[in-house]
Amino acid sequence: MQKSIERVQTGVRLEKRLLKVLKGLAEHLDISLGDLIEGMALHAFENKPPFSDETLDKIRQLKSVYDLDLSAVDSHKLRDETDAGA
Repeated sequence: MQKSIERVQTGVRLEKRLLKVLKGLAEHLDISLGDLIEGMALHAFENKPPFSDETLDKIRQLKSVYDLDLSAVDSHKLRDETDAGA
């Protein structure tokens, strides 16, 4: 059964290479970037893995293509270059 929802437009700042990987993955899965992010968040909220092994392989490929060397360990250590003087 489908659920009716209300979506809102938002402006979110993301690391440049991470965004490229997410866009590439959304394109590969033939879904919108918003649908991908919603699905990842809903899975994370229930501590469920959002991706199959095949999709994880595609993510690894995309990370290589876009030189994304960040991991979950880095998530709380990121600092925007534009904030360097602050």
